[in-house]
Amino acid sequence: MRTRVGALLRAQLLQRTRSLQTTSVVYGSGMKLLTQNMMASHVKGVQNGYPLNLKATEITEEEVEFEEEFIVKMLPRIDVTALRTTLGQIGKLELLPATPESPETNTEYLQALHHILLEINIVTGELECPESKTVFPVENGIPNMLLPEDTSK
Repeated sequence: MRTRVGALLRAQLLQRTRSLQTTSVVYGSGMKLLTQNMMASHVKGVQNGYPLNLKATEITEEEVEFEEEFIVKMLPRIDVTALRTTLGQIGKLELLPATPESPETNTEYLQALHHILLEINIVTGELECPESKTVFPVENGIPNMLLPEDTSK
């Protein structure tokens, strides 16, 4: 009985929290691929620390309300080549269709990007610098990008 009441209260709190939030990027149970697509290594001496390689050991998916305007605004910031590489590394390359001639007006493409960038969550795994091979752990959806002092820029 106590467990069911607790679960019900958590569900109601989550629903209220989501209704107060202004963007779908805020909540979730892991690191979004949108975040990973914009991260780079800052290891001392590294000339090209982007994109970070992803080795995911736990992935979840969470439905997030589609916000077409947000995805359109993010298009110039998304590195689609890096995103394709990441999707290949986690076995989900088939989710990203070919980039259309006018992606900002192609709803099907925007919805695919929305799913990939905002609904796929990396809960545990590793990010790896492509040049130095430095590994950054991802635990509970949080990437730890801290470096020992002697290896930071």
